[in-house]
Amino acid sequence: MCRMNRLQKIVGLVVSGIICLTACLSLGSSDSEKAKKEKPLVASMTSSPEIPDEVIFCGEKIDLTRYNMHEGFDRELTSFIYFHSTTMLHFKRANRYFPVIEPILKANGVPDDFKYLAVIESNLDIRALSGVNAAGFWQLLPGTAKQYGLTVEKEVDERYHIEKATEVACKYIKSAYKKYGSWAAVAASYNGGMGRISGELSKQNAESTFDLWLVEETSRYVYRIMAIKQIFENPYKYGFVLKAENLYKPIECKEVEVSSNIEDLAAFAAEHNVTYADLKQFNLWLRDRKLTTAGKTYKILIPKESELYYKKPNTKVHDSRWVID
Repeated sequence: MCRMNRLQKIVGLVVSGIICLTACLSLGSSDSEKAKKEKPLVASMTSSPEIPDEVIFCGEKIDLTRYNMHEGFDRELTSFIYFHSTTMLHFKRANRYFPVIEPILKANGVPDDFKYLAVIESNLDIRALSGVNAAGFWQLLPGTAKQYGLTVEKEVDERYHIEKATEVACKYIKSAYKKYGSWAAVAASYNGGMGRISGELSKQNAESTFDLWLVEETSRYVYRIMAIKQIFENPYKYGFVLKAENLYKPIECKEVEVSSNIEDLAAFAAEHNVTYADLKQFNLWLRDRKLTTAGKTYKILIPKESELYYKKPNTKVHDSRWVID
């Protein structure tokens, strides 16, 4: 009986194969047209995004009709659109951190669009550290951070202090704008350095950084900023569907001023009814297990206990364009 069943199965498979092969061989042009009208065999479809003729960056109109600019923008927009998980996280994290960054940019007279520079520099990951030791939201190098007044030592690294690091980024941006008079050139110099950008403008006899032949990372840099801005301003258009409850809520903290040494930060955290992990999460600039103040006064953030839980859906939405509800 079992042998008979196996034989029947084999015969059935052979017949099915012959039928399938016959169908494939007899597929004519009319069948091809029919196939095009049928639903795709894959679970999803991938389409190329429409590239605008121009975009606005920091109030400046950027013409994208030239081949290299059209293709440069296309590459970055497509990359962000189909790198779904990371781009989705950008929105979620921005809901917590843009309210911190934006007022500082405004107070320093820096265009609001530069918050997108922080997005592409660090993915708004508070622990971001590059292979060349650039750290924090703004990926500041130790030398640059110290040049602009930040402390970068074993116990304290203020590159991870969001507010202080943003102030330094503003100083650099304003300094670069005095030199170039173009916000796009400023953005390029943030990645490539003012010395390199100025040198290449001179050597290549070019007036715009968009016309320069640079290392690939710097060539892509400004397009990446403009592309992520495009998505942040039109998330649903590019396939990102979020609700308020999906965004990471801002967490309210109280400030504790400290002017004397702390020998054990874990014990300090316990005294304030938070875990050591929470203390580090909200004060990542504390790089050791202790803090030596050396005559300075530091402000340590202590998250409020009630803010640490998602007991109810988040309702705090920084930008209404990000959500569908």
